[in-house]
Amino acid sequence: MISPAVQLGVGRRELVSFVGAGGKTTLLLGLGAELASAARVIMTTTTKMGADQLPDWTTVCRTDAEVANAIGGEDPVFVVDSVAGEKVMGVTAEYADALFARAGVDYVLVEADGARRRLLKAPAAHEPVIPQTTTIVVAIAGLDAIGGRIGDVAHRPERVIALTERTLDDLVAPTDIATVLSHSDGGLHHVPDGARVVVALTKIGSEPDPAVVSEIASQLQDESRIDRVVAFAIEPGWPRP
Repeated sequence: MISPAVQLGVGRRELVSFVGAGGKTTLLLGLGAELASAARVIMTTTTKMGADQLPDWTTVCRTDAEVANAIGGEDPVFVVDSVAGEKVMGVTAEYADALFARAGVDYVLVEADGARRRLLKAPAAHEPVIPQTTTIVVAIAGLDAIGGRIGDVAHRPERVIALTERTLDDLVAPTDIATVLSHSDGGLHHVPDGARVVVALTKIGSEPDPAVVSEIASQLQDESRIDRVVAFAIEPGWPRP
């Protein structure tokens, strides 16, 4: 598999925020595992996520003192506000900005959106929660949504149909994914000025169809905010450091 950092265009020091649906946690952890081999990486979330998604190869921190101690260690760091049962509660966007400002921190990777494990998402007005010092926003959509009923495969399907002018019973087409990702109330919602936007198209268990990726990319090519379009196969067991 091509390096996630290379595909996403990650530079020497970045705050990367992941939004959308269809593999945010997997891509975040994959990038974190790669970068941690040669740099100091902090991972976090500004939303909720499953406690079972916290990998055993990270040091989980809940307080500022724990973060300070962990930065000098060998393992990547995952910062949360708290763990309540099966849910992890995220930090504020401002705290993620503060993590990026810390001396000795090379990368901060943020899961900035929730999708309840769906494959396509158009955010509500208050979403996503993107730190203002974000340098790259990765807007994700799952290609496995194609052919599925919008009401079944989308998170906030009422927002998806508002952007695409479709119905809940319509089947997702590549053009719907492109419309959601490129819309100011979709994949570009709350993107900070100056942040680069990378669209990531994911496929679970197999390589994305190049023809489908090309079709979506061609519809996004005129959107000046989008820096590049990439595709990832989400494989079981990936990532590991």
